[in-house]
Formats: sequence, structure tokens, C-alpha cells
Amino acid sequence: MKHFFNRRETIVTEALDGLLLTSDPARLARLDTFPEIKVILRADWDRSGVAIISGGGAGHEPSHAGFVGRGMLTAAVSGEIFASPSVDAVLTAIRAVTGPKGALLIVKNYTGDRLNFGLAAEKARAEGFDVEMVIVADDIAIPGINQPRGVAGTLFVHKIAGYHAEAGADLKTVAEQATAAAGDIVSLGMSLSTCSAPGQTHEDRLGANEGELGLGIHGEPGVERIALQPVADLVATMAERLAAKLDSSQNHALLVNNLGAVPPLEMGVIANAVLSSPLRRCVRLIIGPAPMMTALNMNGFSLSLIRLDATREAALKAAVAPHAWPPATERHEIAIIPAPQRALAQNEARVASDDRQSRLLLTTLCEHLISLEEELNRLDGRVGDGDTGSTVAQGARSILSRVDKLPLKDPAATMASIGEILSTSMGGSSGVLLSIFFTAASKAMAEKKDIAAALLAGLNRMTFYGGAGVGDRTMVDALAPALAALTSGDLAAAARAAAAGAEATKAMRKAKAGRASYVGEKDLEGVPDPGAVAVAGVFEMVASLA
Repeated sequence: MKHFFNRRETIVTEALDGLLLTSDPARLARLDTFPEIKVILRADWDRSGVAIISGGGAGHEPSHAGFVGRGMLTAAVSGEIFASPSVDAVLTAIRAVTGPKGALLIVKNYTGDRLNFGLAAEKARAEGFDVEMVIVADDIAIPGINQPRGVAGTLFVHKIAGYHAEAGADLKTVAEQATAAAGDIVSLGMSLSTCSAPGQTHEDRLGANEGELGLGIHGEPGVERIALQPVADLVATMAERLAAKLDSSQNHALLVNNLGAVPPLEMGVIANAVLSSPLRRCVRLIIGPAPMMTALNMNGFSLSLIRLDATREAALKAAVAPHAWPPATERHEIAIIPAPQRALAQNEARVASDDRQSRLLLTTLCEHLISLEEELNRLDGRVGDGDTGSTVAQGARSILSRVDKLPLKDPAATMASIGEILSTSMGGSSGVLLSIFFTAASKAMAEKKDIAAALLAGLNRMTFYGGAGVGDRTMVDALAPALAALTSGDLAAAARAAAAGAEATKAMRKAKAGRASYVGEKDLEGVPDPGAVAVAGVFEMVASLA
């Protein structure tokens, strides 16, 4: 498929510059961190209210940068095409726009976004910023899924949060309104073709007379393939599934979203079909049809509905600066605002100190994890991609190489330092998850000198951002019971609980998180989760040193 672009490596930054050059320079600007960190923000922002920050991969235009402006987003953080922005990019945006009233992060429910925005939030809190986060999971395509995707219904949350922030509400109110809204949204999409990324070979997986129902916004396959039918019949199927999730006695707002390549003529036909279906009886407000949360050039559309009350109706009706069709403007240079100076990270201000007991504990644990490298890789080769041992060992080696620089006499500062080390040296989601764990535990430990409570606080944040819980066949199955047992102060009991938790994963025939979630039940049976085995090993060594 043909595309208009120069080089794949510069397509996102060039597109964002194009947005800025065709928008009022008094309304939008970007930080001077391009191209590595891509943040578009309000040029008129004075930090007097709650900042609303969202973002994600490029390819969903006009989301997310196109919704920056008075009444909606304060800043948008962009990654490359369909790739989550980095932790540093999100943290830079938080620093750039967050004032005394704090900031709300609005995140679509994808692992990369949850983890990167989540770790950025934790780091921002450690720097003294007041930050909350709401996760949107509005897709109803896959029945009973543990982690529904966040799709076009996210725009309802942008609008409602932006309305309350613009009205001067405090962060608690804005976050509560956004969270409640996110829980009342349902969305469903369908398409007649897959999307095509610039610079990549494209193969359409659909036949000439096939469509897909229940697909996401990254070109992933739909839940089911359906025969090409008149629009009225396609919409009737979607309306029936959406209606099953709604209270038909309540009024709703309907968002009709073009996924990128449906001509305006056909979008009009689709809108007519939706508003001629039984679904119309519960629709009070209509937004669209328009391209709002696209999937590059996907020939498809999605429908999103949110339950209305008087406040939400006012929020959705309120005028805002962003618009789908940018106004013509005089030619101008891009407005550039210097990024705030990087605040001194906590670990950079810490003074190295030695403590014999802490050094022994940390060294012993790291050496033990390194010794488990081959065994953990072997286990992960059966249930994942075979690198858990190498990933864990790399993190342990990095800690050992920096042990002389750690503030070992200060447990809270040591935890924070470990979190920093793991965020940069330990690859994959596990590195980010453990960095979140130690970063949050450090903050809790600094506030109250209770190691068990601090570690439980770290677990709470890790499971919030990662989405896994006990029974999902992850390291949480060993970590959660061990930390619960540790509250009694009995290290031996904690070690036994961790071992039992790891052993229990052998009988879990379905993983609900991590790479094992893609493995069949037959291959999982009898094999323990390698992350849980690593956790059990840690607690076994801690108990042996007591």
C-alpha cells in the first residue's frame, strides 16, 4: 500500500510539526526535547489548575495531540507508531505542566502504557508532584477478558476530566469524575481491512467479502470474521452487543468514530444506520461521525457509549479549543517552550554508606538469583520466551556492580536506588514492574519505618499498574502471600508462603498475564511460573540468613 512520507524514522515528528504549523501558535507548542521526547502542550497554560495528560503511540491521529487545548488535554505525550512513549517522556510532560493542584494521567489499558505511565507517575510522586492516574478499558469485544482494551471511549474521559479541570475542580474531584466515567463506557469496533504502516510490507488478512468485528486500534485481529453485509445489518449486530451492556432506561452519549479510511459519505451512512437502530432509544447526545481515535488507515469504525447524567451532559456539551478540523492560520514559526530543568533525582542526592548486614543480605540475594539463571531460563523456555533467568540475573548483576555506591544504612534510600537501577538495567516488563515495586516501597518506607508495610505498598502499586493478581500465574502468586506472612515478622513463614505460592502455579493451567498467557493449557501444566520461583528463592535465602 502506498503512503505519503519522507522517512519512517521521522514521520511522527514531522506530523506533529505539521499540526503545530497549521494551528494557532498561541494555542499549541512543543517542548524543545524533540525528537527523542515528543510532548505537545498548551502554549497558554499557567499551571493554575489540574493538568490533564494523556498519550500513547502515534497512528491514532487526531489523538492525542489534536485534543490538546482549553477544556481538554493540557499535554499529550507521543511514542512512535503504535509504541508507548517512554517513562522519561511521560515524566518530562508531568514536570512541564503540573502545578500546585496536581495532574491526572489518562491511560488506555495496554501493558506498555500502564507500565510506562505508571512508573512515570511513581517517579513524579517521589519528586513531590501530586499525580493520579485513571485507566480506561472500554472495549467489550472479548467476553470475560481480564484486561479489556482502552479504545475510542477514552475520548469521553479526556472531555469530562478536561471540563472539571477547566472549571477549577481539585485533583480528587477530577480523578473521581474521570474514574467514574471510565467505568460507564462501552465500545465496539469493526473493519473491512487491516491497517498499513508506512514503510512496512502490508498483507491484508481479510478476503474480498470479509470483515472483522471486535478489533482494536493497533491493527490486531478482530474477535471474529463476518461476511460482508449491508451496513444496517452490520450495525444491528454491533448495536445488539452494545445494548446488552447498557441500561436502556438511561440516556447515553454516542461517539461515532472513523478508524481512519472510511470516506465521509460512508460514515454518514453508518451514522444513519446507528440512529435508525433500536440503540437510538437510549441515545441523547451524538458526537461525530469523525476520525477521532484512528488506527492509521484502517477502513473501519467504532461506536462508544457513555451513560449520561446532568454533569456529564454539561461536560460533553461544553465548548473547547481543540477541533477535528483545524482552522486556517497565517504562516508562522513553531512556538517552542524550553523544557523545565531536570530535577535532581533522589538517588543522585544520596550519599553512599555501608552497613554490614544490608550488604550481606543484598549480596547473597543477588548471587543466588544469578545462580538460578539457567534454571529460570529453562522453565521460561517451556512457558514463555526463555529469558526470565537472564533478565533477573542482569538486574542482580547491575545491583552488585553498584553496591559500593548504595546508601545501605538507609533502607528507604536503598530501595529507591534499586528501583532506579532495575528501571535501566533489567529488560522487559519485569524490570519496569520491579522498579515500580521498589520505588513505591521506598516512598512508603520513608514515611513509616515498617519494612513489611513498605513492601506491601510496593506490591499494591505493582499490581495496580501491571494488572496481575494472585491466581494469574505470575511472580505475584509467590510475592503476595510471602509479604502477607511477613507482617507477622516470621521470615520462615514468609519463605514457606512464597514456596507454596510458587508451587501452586504448577496447577494453574491458564495464565492471565505475561507471555505465558499465550501458551496453551497443556504446555503450562506441571511447570511453575519462573518469576514465582525466583521470588521463592529470594525468601528462602532471606530466611536462611536470619
